[in-house]
Amino acid sequence: MARLLVANIGSTSFKFRLFEMPSERLLARGGVERIGSDDAPCSFQAGNDPVTAGHAAFPDYEAAIRWTGERLRDAGLGGFEQLNAVGFKPVMARGISGTRHLDEPVLAAMEELNALFPAHNPPYVAAVRAVHRLHPRLPCIGTFETAFFDQLPEHNRRFPVPRAWEADFGIRRTGFHGASHRFVTERAAELTGRQDLRIISCHLGGSSSIAAVRGGIAVNSSWGMTPQSGLPQNNRVGDFDVFALIHLVKNCGMPLDEVERALSRDAGLKGLSGLPTGDIRDLRDAAANGNADATVALEVYIQSARKYLGQFLVELNGADLLVFTAGIAENHPDLRARICADLDFCGLKLDPAANTGCRASEAIISAPDSRIEVRVIPTNEELVIARNAWRTLNLAA
Repeated sequence: MARLLVANIGSTSFKFRLFEMPSERLLARGGVERIGSDDAPCSFQAGNDPVTAGHAAFPDYEAAIRWTGERLRDAGLGGFEQLNAVGFKPVMARGISGTRHLDEPVLAAMEELNALFPAHNPPYVAAVRAVHRLHPRLPCIGTFETAFFDQLPEHNRRFPVPRAWEADFGIRRTGFHGASHRFVTERAAELTGRQDLRIISCHLGGSSSIAAVRGGIAVNSSWGMTPQSGLPQNNRVGDFDVFALIHLVKNCGMPLDEVERALSRDAGLKGLSGLPTGDIRDLRDAAANGNADATVALEVYIQSARKYLGQFLVELNGADLLVFTAGIAENHPDLRARICADLDFCGLKLDPAANTGCRASEAIISAPDSRIEVRVIPTNEELVIARNAWRTLNLAA
């Protein structure tokens, strides 16, 4: 029996789940928000006990890690000293993918891409190094978000740019949300008893992506090279004409740093709607109250999802299963219905009652006579990370 803590790192957050392996029993969960604040919210739950919540000063990730260890000891679960490993979900490193021990060479490869992943790589590197300082003998094992897409065919990896850019600078398409797409792919195979499924996996949340999967292997993704691509994200741009950026810099006098900041922090659904955030709940409320920009933002989001859905239906020569997962997809039946509208040409039909009644739970929401089955499968990225870390520990034993 082993205990693996899976850490999900945000730019100002440290969230965790503690698993017993190989049983995959969830022992505890919790986390800290607004790291760097003197009044940061924090919460902890052991098993099915009530959640304890509070506020405290957390100047850095090291403070959050110390607090987590104390809460685990208080709950009788042992601190970090009793862990077998800490699992992480880093995004991307130069020349590295898969599941790896996060040693200094790997962290350095992540830092090489800080400019591409300013909201992702620096906090992950900082958190891993904090664990190394506090617990130098504790393995830190990361499954990169790109790992699920390591077998993309060449024609879905390469951009139509000079060949030397790929060879010299690594300019290639990949994919992210790999742990989520992998979980729902594996869960779909369990639920249907089939390993040969053609799946279109829709991870729709604050950050959204769609993946095409054949026989458990990802063959395409809505992402480009970075998470600033694909569908409109909460506050990141999504697909965007690169020459529009050049125009802003060369002809409109906008500094490149200002354009970069806007595209990565003030664009996406936030930029389209003009609202303070791009949270889909805020957009829906504003649209219901007559906000035309919020209405357009929702429609852009839905049509972008439908664009990739159509592309992947063609690429897979149809589909056996359409899966909705993550916060938006699991909790908003009306958006699922709008994405699936008018697809009777390929035999996809929703069951309106089943769709309306399904929120954040596993369910089949397609009609009995639909040629493509549609399911909601709540994701569990942390469990995928725990499984991979456990497998890596066993291989090293």
